[in-house]
Amino acid sequence: MVTPIGIPDDWDDNNLILFEEFCELIRIPQRTVRDWRQRGVGPRWARFQGVGRLYITVAEARRFLASATVPRAEVSTDG
Repeated sequence: MVTPIGIPDDWDDNNLILFEEFCELIRIPQRTVRDWRQRGVGPRWARFQGVGRLYITVAEARRFLASATVPRAEVSTDG
């Protein structure tokens, strides 16, 4: 059985998730998430004072995952 991707309920929405942590959390290669950034899709990233490591808030990660998730009933099995 596949475990759904989710953010633990006890994580504070104001906490930060680094780029690498986010990729690991959603089990997507960093290369793919970098491609999303270049195309302007995916979560909204920030940097501390415009430099340094990329991060998002827990709230942004939740928003992104909610927008990217298709309810099971809407998934078509037609080829």
